[in-house]
Formats: sequence, C-alpha cells, structure tokens
Amino acid sequence: MMYDFGPHGFGMWIGWFIPVLIIFIIFYMFQNKDDNLSAKDILDKRYANGEIDDEEYKKKRDAIK
Repeated sequence: MMYDFGPHGFGMWIGWFIPVLIIFIIFYMFQNKDDNLSAKDILDKRYANGEIDDEEYKKKRDAIK
C-alpha cells in the first residue's frame, strides 16, 4: 500500500495542524500573565506604570504587609 500525500493524506493533516497551531500561539501570547504575581508585585507594577501616586502606594503597601 502506498501512502497518499494528496489532499486526503498527510497534506490534509498539515493543512489543519498549522492553523490550529497558529491559533494556539496567538491565544497563549494574549493570556493574562498576572495570575502568578503576588499582591506586592501587582502594586509595584501599578506604581511603576503611574496608575497610583506615592501616597496611595505607601498606604496600600503598608496594608498588605
């Protein structure tokens, strides 16, 4: 028996595998990476991004200690 590399053989498998792989990679890239961060890490990140000022940062930092 010979292997068929036409549209219903290996070529069709590759034709489905590549788009699924691309979708998986895109999904992985846009996942929220903040799931493993501690409260202090998130607070530091917000302060560094300028989302909170010095007073609010110190107040929240003292609250999570």
